Amino acid sequence: MPSLKQCLIAGAMFSAANLALANPLSVHVLDLQSGQPTAGIKVTLEQRAGETWRTLASKVTDAQGRIPAMYPDEKAIAAGEYRIVFATGEHYARLGQATFFQRIPVEFKVEKIDQHYHIPLLLSPFGYSTYRGN
Repeated sequence: MPSLKQCLIAGAMFSAANLALANPLSVHVLDLQSGQPTAGIKVTLEQRAGETWRTLASKVTDAQGRIPAMYPDEKAIAAGEYRIVFATGEHYARLGQATFFQRIPVEFKVEKIDQHYHIPLLLSPFGYSTYRGN
């Protein structure tokens, strides 16, 4: 039977392994008018490849307005330039509401591949804000 010390060490190693395997990129969309999460927004992740952008993943926000694992599971994140494109026009069209922004591209640079990158989008029909979250 393993000792308490062995169990604690094994648990710490398991936790560290889970953190290392955690997806390095997440997004969250919140509606500024209602203060509620925005479900059903199509989000595309692209990586710069020279002068063009290469699509890596395309997902849809869940009921909490989140995509907790935006980066492709089978790949390790690489340093470089990325872009997330939020298809907000489709969202407002479904609601029958006018909007100024059809798509909201957010370009960012990954320098430290051992960090988690979280990109929230605070959205309204005629404006938005974003930042690097955690």
